[in-house]
Amino acid sequence: MTESRKSIIDRCADKLFGGIDMKWWKVIVFAVATAVVTFIFLVFPIFLNTSFIRMGETFEAWILFAVIIMSNCKKPLESAVKTFVFFLVSQPLIYLFQVPFSDMGWGLFGYYRYWFFWTILTFPLAYAGWYIRKKNWLSLLLLFPVIVYLTFTYVSSFQFTFKHFPYRLVMALFCLAQVIAYLYVFTPKLWQRLVGFFVPLAAIVILTLATPAVQMQATTFLPDDPVLTDSAVATSGDSDIAVVTVSTTGKDSMVTITANNYGLTEFTIADGSKEYRYSLEIYEDEGGHAQTRITPAGQK
Repeated sequence: MTESRKSIIDRCADKLFGGIDMKWWKVIVFAVATAVVTFIFLVFPIFLNTSFIRMGETFEAWILFAVIIMSNCKKPLESAVKTFVFFLVSQPLIYLFQVPFSDMGWGLFGYYRYWFFWTILTFPLAYAGWYIRKKNWLSLLLLFPVIVYLTFTYVSSFQFTFKHFPYRLVMALFCLAQVIAYLYVFTPKLWQRLVGFFVPLAAIVILTLATPAVQMQATTFLPDDPVLTDSAVATSGDSDIAVVTVSTTGKDSMVTITANNYGLTEFTIADGSKEYRYSLEIYEDEGGHAQTRITPAGQK
């Protein structure tokens, strides 16, 4: 197929994933630019609780950046070194730019240990990942863990968007687009694309349906601060939503909540002749995290 007959999509894909001369100065500029953009998303309040802030918290965007670098290198060692340097430059800069704006100051770098671990891993991963350029069954095999991760993210993001529209819609579409793009560019055969798309999707959907909607355990104080004795026993109203147990007695009495689903239930604590009744709500906040809310329902 000649260049003039190629579609715009094909020309853009060829350019982005293999048509860039990935010189060292481009790697450094790319690293600094992505660090600046991530810093903006993390610091400016307008991006709070949006998909954009996840660029500084999770891997989705950084997978794309790594694939761009790997696919534009000529040798696997070049891919490993340049991807490693890209992360070695970009990640510390993100924390450095945030220092003047954070109450933690330089203590913010304590979180960098997590990203440094993954930065080290980028060397062997990018060395092996370069072989996606072969565009055969090996490409699909190498891409499969990435596709599974992105599939899980876009499925869970679409679920969250359905409940809290339009939150995470951008993230869902971004991850779905990555899956389609990688399969389109690096797996030329239709059956490879179908396997790469539908097998992870089916596995994630089945796993999602088979697991509880919420898997959370939290230990918290009771709102009316009762002083419980060692004989205190908690009885849960609806164990399908949550199970409550007494974890600490005395002046700082606490209960442990094991949540299994979202919803509203009640629980009772019997302590000798006293009985404490509470309403318990398990809900999802705008960040997608399970939260608990306990309200006193009365005391006998």
